Amino acid sequence: MDDFSRTLQDSRDDSERDYQGEGRRQLAMPLDDDRQEELVLPTPRPAPARSPARPVERPAGEPALPTGRELTLSDFNPPEVSAGERLIRLAYRFGVPGHTLASPFKKPLRPRLLATVESPLPGDRVAGMALRAGHFLVNGVKAPLAQVDCSPVAKLTPPFERTVHGFTWLRDLSTSGTVGQCAPTAQRVLAQWVEANPSARGGPRGIKGGAWKVENAGLRLLGWLVHAPLLLSADKGQRNAFLDTVSETARWLDRHVARADDRQGEVTGWCAIVAAGLLLPDGQPRRLYGEAGLVRALGELVGDDGGVLSRSPLAQMEAIAALVDLNACYAAVRRDPPRALGTMLGLLVPPLLALTHADGTLGNWQGAGAVSAKRIEALVRASGVRARPLRDARQWGYQRVAVSGTGRGTGHKAVLQVDTSPPPLARHARSGCASTLAFEFSHGDYRLVTNCGGAGLAGGQVPMRIEQGLRATAAHSTLVLGDANSTAVLINGKLGTGVGTVEVDRRTIELERGGGATRIEASHDGYASRFGLVHRRILILRDDASELRGEDLLVPSGRGGKRGKVPYAIRFHLGPQVAVKLADNGRSASLALPDGSFWQFLTGAEKLEVEESLWVDGEGRAHPVEQLVIQGLVSRGGGNFGWLLKRMG
Repeated sequence: MDDFSRTLQDSRDDSERDYQGEGRRQLAMPLDDDRQEELVLPTPRPAPARSPARPVERPAGEPALPTGRELTLSDFNPPEVSAGERLIRLAYRFGVPGHTLASPFKKPLRPRLLATVESPLPGDRVAGMALRAGHFLVNGVKAPLAQVDCSPVAKLTPPFERTVHGFTWLRDLSTSGTVGQCAPTAQRVLAQWVEANPSARGGPRGIKGGAWKVENAGLRLLGWLVHAPLLLSADKGQRNAFLDTVSETARWLDRHVARADDRQGEVTGWCAIVAAGLLLPDGQPRRLYGEAGLVRALGELVGDDGGVLSRSPLAQMEAIAALVDLNACYAAVRRDPPRALGTMLGLLVPPLLALTHADGTLGNWQGAGAVSAKRIEALVRASGVRARPLRDARQWGYQRVAVSGTGRGTGHKAVLQVDTSPPPLARHARSGCASTLAFEFSHGDYRLVTNCGGAGLAGGQVPMRIEQGLRATAAHSTLVLGDANSTAVLINGKLGTGVGTVEVDRRTIELERGGGATRIEASHDGYASRFGLVHRRILILRDDASELRGEDLLVPSGRGGKRGKVPYAIRFHLGPQVAVKLADNGRSASLALPDGSFWQFLTGAEKLEVEESLWVDGEGRAHPVEQLVIQGLVSRGGGNFGWLLKRMG
């Protein structure tokens, strides 16, 4: 043990000398594979008092990353139209009926559909087959159709509310068979919903609840229009009643779209309005009005790098899906969509791909589960966008490092994802998580380190009572100080005060003994006001994917050091297929993967522990996993904790 301690100290001294020219201490460089016996890590010790956190130094010419909470919003203008069309749009906005503007000397036409839409985006066939068998299947939970309360004030969990009132099940049903096979089920559920919502035909007045949230109404109308063949009954009376309901819902959205809960819901509402303008008679005024509103709302929802304000991968997927369906509506009537919509799809796809691992599955960020590679691939294919993952989603707040690895995993790659941004503002948050400086790391088909995820899928197999726990800092692979969240986690998916500024530095470095690595250093001030400490994390991933080296530092945020100690815990939630065994010395652990590869986790801390955890997959199912935890007490004067994850064979 004494020799090991001396080796650690020698490594610290060498590291400080190597990086003296950069004006600051940095992590010791990874060693070559043939010197495994000399794996070295910094030993934990109280850090001396330091000056307040300052911007991280960068190589000359490298642009600075954003440090504030606000994203820089894209500036989109409404599509160019003629003077006459501008007048029509303005008149419709102020309430002049569409038929009066489109055909002022003719009687209003009865509602009918002008075209049949073919969406390129498939649904979940298993969920569709369950519907045909008489059950909703939502996030792994079956519910008999006859027992689901479809009234507007029904107390449904968020996933069921979206499915029942947003009619998102229509996509799944359409994937499960032919129109003739699926139409009876679709019409049965529609009749059940309309019976529970009689106001849908005459227009809801003063009615509240999930059925008449703008986002659910927009999803419902867009689903009705895209999958109309499933809902158009052979009975003329029922068919006309359905078309009247469609027309009334479109008029309701015209008046209420601006009252959406957030920008995401508003964009969904505008997509439905434009679709109705394309597919219903006398729709030109509504289409002109909707296109202007949609482009404006998209500009306020999406940042310059294509990430949505909620920072949620699930919300990103929903925005892409809505635009894919809307483009299908344009194609159905043989009209070109505004150029801004194609530009927006091109912006939205690369950031989503940035949060995929080497096997194509989605990372567990901001409430998302590990959505399957098949679903991501289908969504990207339907969008028509061919793009690579965005390496540095600066505005969205994620960093991605993908390097060539060794082993039998699909793609033979290792992927590191890091959250390097403050959480979303409360007004934008959807299942907002206090995940700043957390990371996920995968090699080939397997995740070694992950986050719990799944808060956005709670209400199915994941109980709602643990939703807030899944959004906590402790549910992410990062440092927790004083058993507190780095940003306050509130109800209804919202967030409070906490992290306000994040400083980030990313660079490529050369190793002493050959080879290269990517180094990411970031810090946040989420604990500064409560404990007077800034959390700084350094991650170094070798280009051959053989080693991920990290260090977590706690730096005093003020000039004078404070007395006392604070409990800390650094958590590493392990993937569902990782078998972990703690070493006898209590400072290392071995991690075995199903492909036969073997990894070692080392720390210079006094004690390493294994605790229970859970991980949520893309279907909303929770899986028991384990986590490695480094914990103890740290001086308010600061401290640092090094660790190493190395592939052994």
